[in-house]
Amino acid sequence: MNQAIPDRATQIVSRRSSILWLGAGGLLAVASVAGLVLGPIRIPVAAVPGIAWNALAGTAETSDLHHQVLAQLRFPRLLLGMVVGGALGLCGALTQGWFRNPLADPGLLGISSGAALGTAVGLIAGHALNLPDWGPGAFAMGFGLLASALVHGLGASGRGTGVTRLILAGIAVNALAGSAMGLLLTLADDAALRDLTFWTLGSLGGATWPLLGWVAPCLLVGMVLAMPLWRPLDALLLGEATAAHLGVDLLALRRRVVVLVSAMMGVAVCATGLIGFVGLAAPHLVRLLAGPRHRVLLPAATLVGAGLTVGADVIARTAAAPLELPLGALTTLLGGPLFLHLLRREGER
Repeated sequence: MNQAIPDRATQIVSRRSSILWLGAGGLLAVASVAGLVLGPIRIPVAAVPGIAWNALAGTAETSDLHHQVLAQLRFPRLLLGMVVGGALGLCGALTQGWFRNPLADPGLLGISSGAALGTAVGLIAGHALNLPDWGPGAFAMGFGLLASALVHGLGASGRGTGVTRLILAGIAVNALAGSAMGLLLTLADDAALRDLTFWTLGSLGGATWPLLGWVAPCLLVGMVLAMPLWRPLDALLLGEATAAHLGVDLLALRRRVVVLVSAMMGVAVCATGLIGFVGLAAPHLVRLLAGPRHRVLLPAATLVGAGLTVGADVIARTAAAPLELPLGALTTLLGGPLFLHLLRREGER
């Protein structure tokens, strides 16, 4: 009888994990196909594989309209949405794992706003000093790292990091970054002002192959480096004292999490602007099925984040066609109710 209970529990966990991977993969697959075929120019689904194969083989008719739309617009946009969305979901899982709270999110904690401020400074400096293309990304990483350290320092107390103090610290950093962004908008010239407006709204519309050439490798390297953190993060779920007794170097873990999250968020914000609440929603959806184990949570949140971002981009492009809705505003509109639900549930607990 005692053996039957663990076996039954193992079967339930395995079944839920299977549902999770099928659902996440299906979401990304459906959103990807929709992103390639839907838009002002509709492309038949059956024509996509042939166009992709001809493009890879170098035998495509470059004058063909469908080839131009897919090769120059939709394929880069799809791939950028995948890597950025995956990074957002993974950063959310890492942040929540470190703070041991499902309300933690790079956007809510001011990391995204700090990275956006760094991008703004980098853009203005780039226009004035003729910096290289990766200059704004470097500024975004540095400011994101500074915002993360500031929020953690303000939110820390003698007994750990409280939820209320954490959220208040994030609000303060977001307010400071927003005020600084407002000052920069008034000082920027016309060219920089257009760029800054794009970053504040969030969009995948600026996707190009050269942009992917440096964004994708940076984010993929960050993802690879983050995956081995599942073991110490699982130990941290038992408490800092227990994790330390189990051999987890809490200071080293904190440094790795902060640096990885700040670096990936800096690159993501520099590439697409502010896309909110994906980092909050993706890990939460994974926990509903697979629980808090980071061995599953980290890769699954990456996959779900990619699917949510690509799917939201399809809605942003098609819901009010021919107009394109700001992706960041759309994800915030959809993610806001989820955050309020989580906040209410945590309050009840």
